Amino acid sequence: MEAYNVVPEPGGRTFQRFSVNTNESLRFEPCEDSCPSPTGAEDGRDDVFEKGECEGEIASIRNQLQGKVAEMENFAGHLEEIFLTVEENFGRQEQHLEQHYNDVLQTLSQRYDDRETGLQEEKKSKLESLYKQLVACGQALDTSKELIETAQEVYRCQDERLFLKVARLGLLGEFAKEDIDLSLSTSLEFSTPLADLSDVKTMMDSINVVPAPSAPVINPQLPNSATQTSLHVCWSLFSDDTVEYYELYYRPVLEDTPADSTCAPQESKVKVKETHCTVTDLLHNAQYELWVTATNTTGISPASEKALYMTVPSPPAIKQRECSSCPEAALIRWESGNTNPVDSYIVELSETGTVGAESNITESIVAVPTCQCLIQLQAGRQYLISVRAVNIGGPSDRSDAITISTTGTFFYLLKDTAHPCLSMSEDGFTIFYGDEELPITAMAFEDNTFTSLIPVRGRHYWEVEVDDETEFRVGVAYEDTERDGYLGANGSSWCMRHIRTPSR
Repeated sequence: MEAYNVVPEPGGRTFQRFSVNTNESLRFEPCEDSCPSPTGAEDGRDDVFEKGECEGEIASIRNQLQGKVAEMENFAGHLEEIFLTVEENFGRQEQHLEQHYNDVLQTLSQRYDDRETGLQEEKKSKLESLYKQLVACGQALDTSKELIETAQEVYRCQDERLFLKVARLGLLGEFAKEDIDLSLSTSLEFSTPLADLSDVKTMMDSINVVPAPSAPVINPQLPNSATQTSLHVCWSLFSDDTVEYYELYYRPVLEDTPADSTCAPQESKVKVKETHCTVTDLLHNAQYELWVTATNTTGISPASEKALYMTVPSPPAIKQRECSSCPEAALIRWESGNTNPVDSYIVELSETGTVGAESNITESIVAVPTCQCLIQLQAGRQYLISVRAVNIGGPSDRSDAITISTTGTFFYLLKDTAHPCLSMSEDGFTIFYGDEELPITAMAFEDNTFTSLIPVRGRHYWEVEVDDETEFRVGVAYEDTERDGYLGANGSSWCMRHIRTPSR
């Protein structure tokens, strides 16, 4: 059920104030001159304020300690990342050195095998040549032995002249004429050609020449890795690369940037030795384009693929005039205040024992998709409520907190739905009837919808203050009530009407 603006009769002015409470039936009651305290707290409760101040001081100290613990944990995590990075770099260099020495040893072993094979073949060739020459010498000796024996036999059987004649003209003469080759058929020395170790030398020299690294791989943004003005960026490298330092480049991504490159945002860079870096002094809830290069003594690697990172959003702004409450719940509305999209919102609330004294009871409602949230509360309590905006970078700071009471609420009058003859005060609680009289049909609306003021269904009542001399109608209506008719003058609304007559 909706609260409907009071439309005064001409000739007077109306003061209107709304509050909500529960009752067994719908009724209208006059307001006292002084409004009850929205917190329901009585005067003279100094002990409550002292307790609240003590609890507030304890909460402040606890928050400071939690902040220091978080800083120490972040520093320890940073040291651990540096340790792992150094260990990884030395591991890569050790593997690189071992691989090079293995390659050199393998090459030398191959050269040794080739040289040994050549020597064995040369040895075999020389031995075969000497063996052939030895066989030829043996054959010559056998021939000489046969001739000597033949000569001796002739000498014994015949006279000396016949022997000399036979020896001179026979086989002995022919054998004596032959030339005997007494030189070796092969050289006794082995050829020792110089081994070509130029490739081995090149490999040995390459141990001291580190190849240029390949392009790093920048990692996607991790959740909760940013603040409003900083980004924590990580990247990785191939295991066989040696790097002395990295250069991280970044620049904001602006939707209204012209295509002309001269108007593009200025890129910045930071030089680091680890595979991670925290970039500071950035814009709120802004997209940034990042890429990284690796450098060693040989040269610079190609740039990595570009990645998009986002800083956390700016705090939302709660629309206090559009927030309402009743004993069981409160409807909170806010506006994002960010140009780039926000993934979700977090509504945080804490119960207050007294005004400004925050209790230890804190609740959070996460993953709120839109800019409003209906919160179930306990009756007769007072709460501090704030909102955070969340994107992949993390949650924003808290918005300015508002106080919500479940003992009743003040409803703001809706200026957009008021009749043109009505004027509204700046605080949104009072309306005045103007001098100009316009018919009810002068109200022009794009649609017939009302703004929802009551967060939950149930029994409610409103308290309205008016001038005694004012003619007015005050009542309730369904959402589909036609807006160009009088309140209570149709079947979808009901009202109480105050008319001035001569007797009253």
